[in-house]
Amino acid sequence: MTLEDLALLFVRGIGSRGAAHLVDHFGSAEEVYAASRAALIDDAKLRPELAERILAGEGMHEARGEVEYCRKHDIRIIATTDAEYPAPLREASDRPHVLFVRGNVEALSMRTLSMVGTREISPSGLHVTDKLIGDLAAAVDDLCIVSGLAYGVDSACHRAALTHGATTVAVVASVLPEITPTPHRALAEDIIRSGGAIVSELHSRTKQNGNLFIARNRIIAGMSSGIVIVESPATGGSLATAEMADSYGRTVMAVPGRITDGSSFGTNNLIRSGKARLILTATDIIDDLGWHITAHEPMPAVESDDSDLNPNERLILSVFDSAATLDHAALLTATGLSIGELAMEMMELELKGHIRALPGKRYEKI
Repeated sequence: MTLEDLALLFVRGIGSRGAAHLVDHFGSAEEVYAASRAALIDDAKLRPELAERILAGEGMHEARGEVEYCRKHDIRIIATTDAEYPAPLREASDRPHVLFVRGNVEALSMRTLSMVGTREISPSGLHVTDKLIGDLAAAVDDLCIVSGLAYGVDSACHRAALTHGATTVAVVASVLPEITPTPHRALAEDIIRSGGAIVSELHSRTKQNGNLFIARNRIIAGMSSGIVIVESPATGGSLATAEMADSYGRTVMAVPGRITDGSSFGTNNLIRSGKARLILTATDIIDDLGWHITAHEPMPAVESDDSDLNPNERLILSVFDSAATLDHAALLTATGLSIGELAMEMMELELKGHIRALPGKRYEKI
């Protein structure tokens, strides 16, 4: 990171995206400030008044103050041209040119998975979040869960990662070292102490407003090769984040839910419309992202009886009596259930410890 990288953020009318465009065109922020008037206007297509501001060195004074602010608060500054900048995010056309980071910068370069969802998380959503992250942490050594530190699914993802020994990164819409929502300050400190990081694109002179949360979501969407929507109503920020991830070419995945649960309307619609891959297990996520992982010892089977089964779940388990493993198509044919019904029941059976997902969309009875 150079002083010029920071200075571009303070040039009136440029903004973070404009800064990224200029750096792409000239190769570095230093070259932007060294460019001629003709190069800025004719080649980079800047309006004359913006070019004049750069030629006058606008932003350099503020950048020096920002460096001191970040030093005082132990904040790292990373530009798109730095090796520590998240590689997937660098590919996004509307990426922020500079990130401000508290904590372990190396966490941004781990095997990242973004996970988001509704602020009104259900008990089932809480259970599924913990299950998915726990199983992922057991299978993927360098796992890092990225979310937004908001209430509901976001904070549940961070806490599950901490519980199961995975690294986690929170992307916030506040000026560091401040945290929003303020009740999650302690959670943010736990994330940092556990080897994770808190990330923001906002410099210290940013004035807080509601639109910053929308901009924040594009960073969550762009930081990982894939994103999981755990729960979402028919509308909401997590669906917008899924659309952003899709526009970046990321793998969008969603957890199905009961058709009567309002907190699953959004995820079910994503799956039904083909905008998201249906996932039931951590293995589904690993397969969909094409992660090649080192084999681990199989997880011990969960002791369980069948007193908690409904008729459809009993029907599914009875089909396994004729084969050691079955794929999704065979289960559909044998049970006569719809795709949605089978997906919901298979998820419940795995959570209850009756079946185990295998590579290649196959399942075995425990």
